[in-house]
Amino acid sequence: MPGTLRFAAKAGTNNMNTSNQDPTDGVLGSLLRESRPAPGLPPRFQENVWQRIEHKGQPAPASNWLEAFAALVLKPRFALAAVCALVLVGVTLGSLDGRSHARHDAQERYLAAVVAPVH
Repeated sequence: MPGTLRFAAKAGTNNMNTSNQDPTDGVLGSLLRESRPAPGLPPRFQENVWQRIEHKGQPAPASNWLEAFAALVLKPRFALAAVCALVLVGVTLGSLDGRSHARHDAQERYLAAVVAPVH
């Protein structure tokens, strides 16, 4: 049954591709084109098109500082520098926090050793 459907579809496609070659179709087509004239282009149309093409490559101005910063950071040439800067900031803040915790732990151990009763 599927082979029959496939054959019928091919047969139908071949029948649809044959067109009626009527010599008056060209005349009718030209009459239809003449009956609907194309509207004229607005003034300075071509100049405006080229201006839009030139401005297409330029980024739109950012509305706030966060969008401007994100647009700068997401450019490929600044992306690696931004990632390195963020990693450096993270390592610096982590080491400062770790140093603070280590100092606090050392103070607690010292007080526990000094205050602890001797047996």
